Amino acid sequence: MTSTMLTPPPPYSLRSMTVDDIDVVRAIDRLSFPTPVKAGLYVHELTQNKMAHYQVLTAPEKIIGYTGFWMLADEAHVITIATHPKWRGRGLGELLLLNLLYLAGEAGATLATLEVRRSNTVAQALYQKYAFDVVGERPRYYQDTGDDALIMTVMLKDDYYARTLAQAKKALFMRLRGAD
Repeated sequence: MTSTMLTPPPPYSLRSMTVDDIDVVRAIDRLSFPTPVKAGLYVHELTQNKMAHYQVLTAPEKIIGYTGFWMLADEAHVITIATHPKWRGRGLGELLLLNLLYLAGEAGATLATLEVRRSNTVAQALYQKYAFDVVGERPRYYQDTGDDALIMTVMLKDDYYARTLAQAKKALFMRLRGAD
């Protein structure tokens, strides 16, 4: 996919994830989730899965976060979003989500969907800020903890949502400029 990444204010930068990024991404993954991904997953996602689209966030040139989604017909399925614990609380997870939503829209997605742990109220608040609604649940979805997953979705293709994203981008970029 050759979609245009957002260009956040310095020192932040977004780019497509490469195989060379996997060791750093897996280190962040281990710090972020109860069960880290298996070693070969990102290699497969980046080299074999044509539905997969992964990005990394850097500052200044060090990877500090990542995200990924799959394009399934006209639906963007959010696979993962994580920032290094030392960089949390600065709006960078929001930047990753916002970039993902823009990329998904450019790729033709009319809907974005994801699963989130019922216990992860911080992530749920971020998704709700971007108008994701809970549309279902998957009991004991996360095998590592037995936690339930909430299924959340948002419709991407309308003028109102485009304006919502533009306003969110403006406010976030102002925040990021003040946070360096």
